[in-house]
Amino acid sequence: MQEKLLNLQEAALSEIKDMQDIEQVESLRVKYLGKKGEITAILKEMGKLSAEERPVIGKVANEVREAINDAITSKKEELKSIEKQRKLAEEVLDVTMPAKEFRVGKKHPISQIIDEVSDIFIGMGFSIAEGPEVETVANNFDALNAPKDHPSRDMSDTFYINEELLLRTQTSPVQVRTMKNEELPIKIISPGRCFRFDAPDATHSPMFHQIEGLVVGKDVTMAQLKGTLDMFVKKLFGEHTKTKFRPHNFPFTEPSAEVDVTCFKCNGAGCPMCKGEGWIEILGAGMVHPNVLRNCGIDPEVYSGFAFGMGLDRITMLKYEIDDIRLLFENDMRFLNQF
Repeated sequence: MQEKLLNLQEAALSEIKDMQDIEQVESLRVKYLGKKGEITAILKEMGKLSAEERPVIGKVANEVREAINDAITSKKEELKSIEKQRKLAEEVLDVTMPAKEFRVGKKHPISQIIDEVSDIFIGMGFSIAEGPEVETVANNFDALNAPKDHPSRDMSDTFYINEELLLRTQTSPVQVRTMKNEELPIKIISPGRCFRFDAPDATHSPMFHQIEGLVVGKDVTMAQLKGTLDMFVKKLFGEHTKTKFRPHNFPFTEPSAEVDVTCFKCNGAGCPMCKGEGWIEILGAGMVHPNVLRNCGIDPEVYSGFAFGMGLDRITMLKYEIDDIRLLFENDMRFLNQF
């Protein structure tokens, strides 16, 4: 039996040496070392041996098994190394080829304007307040002193979810929530998305961006509002920019005004951008209406405040001379890469 094992070892090592494929080597492992392999078949005859012969044959069998296993492992490593060298030889890397262009993302122009406008007001002591885009009718209209028959309440102008909920038409509800829940004095801005039932065209979009500001405290005046907005437009459009306040009517402010700035393209001389007038309207503002303060639990006899709001999409279009608002939402990289 010892001779059988040694002959088996010699035959196995010879076969392993000639193998050129890892799968063939694996098949030899099964052939010689498997549960039904040739070594196992020989060892089944150990029952015929004497008690003195069994330890000797067992030791030889273990040595044969170890020698075959070591040869198989060594052959596999050898074949893997050969295959690796073959692949490396086939994979030619031309270091003179131009590298792939690595494109770095950038902020959308509207996001850039939101950040720029927010930074200006933060530098003036304002903090940022946020609120939900799905808002209550009470916060979006009622608390802001909007009459029940105001056109903005119509279903043709507002996206209603049900009788009590809607997609906010302005960021003013954030002001309402802040006045109801925060301690006075208040000095906030509220940037965000708004929604109105508008058909998309060059100047209208059903989804747009606004930023509104609110200051409430004791002895807040119209002069402070004018000073705040004058400083803002100078920082945004340049030190030589002038402001002009025109009387207007908003249900949530009294007195109310629309604010114009000198055209930053022609410096007020008149051009196609400002339609030859030298002025461009950019925002609405005014002193917070006493009814709005009352609706939010603030005594208008003790406190006063001012508010302002502007369309960020319009500011973006004016600053970058974009003539179609739809370009801002089409995700055309040829357009966006210009900013």
